[in-house]
Amino acid sequence: PWIQMYFDRLSAKSGGKKIKDIFKNFSLFVYGGVNFEPYRARLEQTIGKRIDSIETYPASEGFIAFQDSQTDKGLLLLVKAGIFYEFIPSEEYFNDNPQRISLADVELDKNYALILNTSAGLWGYSIGDTVKFVSKDPYKIVVTGRIKHYISAFGEHVIGEEVEHALLFVAGEEGIEVTEFTVAPQVNPGEGELPYHEWFIEFGKAPADTDAFRMNVDAALRKKNVYYDDLIKGKILQPLIIRSLKKNAFIDYMKSKGKLGGQNKVPRLSNDREIAKELTDYTDLYSLNP
Repeated sequence: PWIQMYFDRLSAKSGGKKIKDIFKNFSLFVYGGVNFEPYRARLEQTIGKRIDSIETYPASEGFIAFQDSQTDKGLLLLVKAGIFYEFIPSEEYFNDNPQRISLADVELDKNYALILNTSAGLWGYSIGDTVKFVSKDPYKIVVTGRIKHYISAFGEHVIGEEVEHALLFVAGEEGIEVTEFTVAPQVNPGEGELPYHEWFIEFGKAPADTDAFRMNVDAALRKKNVYYDDLIKGKILQPLIIRSLKKNAFIDYMKSKGKLGGQNKVPRLSNDREIAKELTDYTDLYSLNP
């Protein structure tokens, strides 16, 4: 994220100082629009200490939710802020006539596409995000991804929350630092190979054994997604493949697309090969696993 680039530049210009020594009163990081956890380890290494953080959920269409506790990752949904919420079960979103349910009828731990109706004039507007309720009293949500960012080339319905959980869990267990990553399906592998999910990862601290790491990530993803697990067991897919990218690969890639900084983000998932092909084509940014 741009804040990491900003902190890296400050550190370089100050002779390698930690951010805590530049901003001595820095004690709280408020953010929104991206899951902080995949970047926490590296960011806190640059800062030089553990720091409290608060996630917010603002949008051009309205302020939707915010984190109100350091011990609870759920975001408190703002129900008295001029927004009438509706929710579409994510598996029904692309149907011709999906059902829209009210706040009173939501279920816990189920993914919904978020629909807004506002006092500013929006009506039945899909903001493009998927959310999951973790509490109904009070209403609290977590943002699980983007409705258009998923992989289902074989009916696996893998979403951003699942790949982030799998990677973060294994990286945390093994002391691995991930700078950035994206995932795409490979439906046309080499002759004799099964299709697979291809993970492009830039490591801050790479695993000593990449093959063991990828199998552990694959196992973690299979635990989160039964459809993906069935495809692996049924030998429709082979376990995921990791492509290890060189330092600053994603920064250089985004810069080449004119999308570096601001609110531009690397999609966690794509159901096509557009981004994967771009990364593969940038051979000077790209290195295959041994």
